[in-house]
Amino acid sequence: MDTIADVNLPQIELSSSPLSSLEADVVIIGVTPGDDGLSIGDPSVSNEDREWLLGQARALGMKAKSDEVRTVVAPEQWTASTIVLVGLSEVSPEASAVRYAAGAAVRGAGQKERIAVSLPGEGPLHVAAALEGALLGGYRFQGAKAVSDDQKEWTSLIIRGALDSTEKARAIATAESVYWVRDRVNTPPNELFPQSFAEIVQSVTKSLPIEVEVFDEKALTKGGFGGLLGVGGGSSRPPRLIALRYTPKNPTAHVALVGKGITFDSGGLSIKPAASMVGMKYDMTGAATVAGAIIAAAKIGSPVQITAWMCLAENMPSGTALRPNDVIRIHGGKSVEVLNTDAEGRLVLADGLQAASAEHPDLIVDVATLTGAARIALGERYAGLMGHEAARELLETSASNQGELVWPMPLPEELRGGLNSDVADIANVATGSPLGGMLVAGLFLKEFVGTQHDSDELIPWAHLDIAGPASNSSGAYGHTPKGPTGALVRTLIELVVDVAPEGLPLSKQ
Repeated sequence: MDTIADVNLPQIELSSSPLSSLEADVVIIGVTPGDDGLSIGDPSVSNEDREWLLGQARALGMKAKSDEVRTVVAPEQWTASTIVLVGLSEVSPEASAVRYAAGAAVRGAGQKERIAVSLPGEGPLHVAAALEGALLGGYRFQGAKAVSDDQKEWTSLIIRGALDSTEKARAIATAESVYWVRDRVNTPPNELFPQSFAEIVQSVTKSLPIEVEVFDEKALTKGGFGGLLGVGGGSSRPPRLIALRYTPKNPTAHVALVGKGITFDSGGLSIKPAASMVGMKYDMTGAATVAGAIIAAAKIGSPVQITAWMCLAENMPSGTALRPNDVIRIHGGKSVEVLNTDAEGRLVLADGLQAASAEHPDLIVDVATLTGAARIALGERYAGLMGHEAARELLETSASNQGELVWPMPLPEELRGGLNSDVADIANVATGSPLGGMLVAGLFLKEFVGTQHDSDELIPWAHLDIAGPASNSSGAYGHTPKGPTGALVRTLIELVVDVAPEGLPLSKQ
């Protein structure tokens, strides 16, 4: 079975040696704006080599812009045979820009065995960003494809700069979790289904301070988890709910993460067109994302108690599948009229939100590839962010710190009436109107957020619709590959390691 150790990272070394002497096949060097148009920031480069490199950059038309990557043959006296020049648009770039450039350059370097990286910024934040970005950009997934003779295993990564062991471990743990999420999303659905996903999670957390509880179909029936049972009822592979619990000594707060895990989405009886079904293995990204976040947080040592709920089901058509007009009962008792079986993610998340709410955490964040409307509205780089204002602000801060893109969206009360049902407490879609699909989905989820302990106030809650950024259908950019991206994993790690300890509970603000 899969373990986090099986994530294929190269051997990592931090070095202060001159670039020309680093034992690498390719050396990556940052090019920034300068007095004469361009500048090379690494002080270990001799004046003669610096002028030569700048001359090469000018001859290749570099403007020191993002995603500018140029390859040149290294001078004879260098150990490396190749130099990759990568553009950064600021003389003193933010750490997120360094992370982005490192990823773009490693991708541009191709499949090399030994890669060295030197980018602007000597502080630990920038060095860690260079390490993290290089790892993210170098992600490779072989899958079931045959290995060709010219493919090289990435064995060594050298980063110019210094980090203490804690800083280095955090960067590696973060990259490992992003890799792990990308690997899970890349896995074909005949191999990754609720039970196999549960087994992978149990294996990967075995050596970590994480307790795992798996609710099988019998436990789900006993607990009244009608959303998971209904959505998974059409498949021969039954649903699972997984609770991952990390509890440090004297936790500062409790954060619950809830992830949508539809391991394949055919649409059910409201079946998708054939072309729209391709890629629907990625509908479990939310569940993988919350698992990746808690795995990294446990390795790093977050001071926050974290519970991650993975809501896993396969949405298939059959004689036992949900029908339009069926009424199901969500964990906690609220009834839902199912008008569209292809709006299934919100049903499994409703169970997860109710389970999370029963423990009265200080914050609930759900993550889901929920609506096509989010992709239409925001494209493939921004996640839609909804929920309570204070909770949204915590997520915005976390995303900004990591250079990830979220966009706050409203939850207009005037759209709530479209979810009224004649036979149940709520319908799962608003029939007759295509307006505000992303927002209507958020309004539905809000109905299943519980109240705070000894209070009628709702638990602070944020909803991330990652349908756009979870999978990149266009060309790779920065440290983001084509295909599964692992988007928002880093944001959630930032939330539970750095932002939540200071920002929670919200009542103390």
